[in-house]
Amino acid sequence: METATVKWTGREEFLSTAPSGHSVAFDGDRTHNAAPSPMEMLLSALGACSLVDVVLILAKKRQTLTSLEVDVSGEKADAIPAVWAKIEMVYRLAGNLDEQAVRDSIELSQNKYCSVAAMLGKTAKITYRHEITPAKT
Repeated sequence: METATVKWTGREEFLSTAPSGHSVAFDGDRTHNAAPSPMEMLLSALGACSLVDVVLILAKKRQTLTSLEVDVSGEKADAIPAVWAKIEMVYRLAGNLDEQAVRDSIELSQNKYCSVAAMLGKTAKITYRHEITPAKT
């Protein structure tokens, strides 16, 4: 079993030490806003999880990727707990990329490999699209 340790550091601020030993700060007070909130980190975790998959899959497909980013936007439910109810992901890729290879890599991430998407997909409708900027010649 993996264990994260989260310590209160004052106000609504916390320091989490992940099982890997890396530390991440959290702040539940959006007015003070000293660090991301736990819910914000879920959006970031979803984006990072999926981009890892996309990078690895495109490399296996011998695609030349020069840049990659994803915007992850979420809408919370009105009821408490205010879970993510809708999440939209917009992938922006650049390089010498085949449209079908990009589409397949994103779909594999979303539907097979990304464990964060699998978990969040239990409460949120996740939609996604992509934009490709061709490599400059």
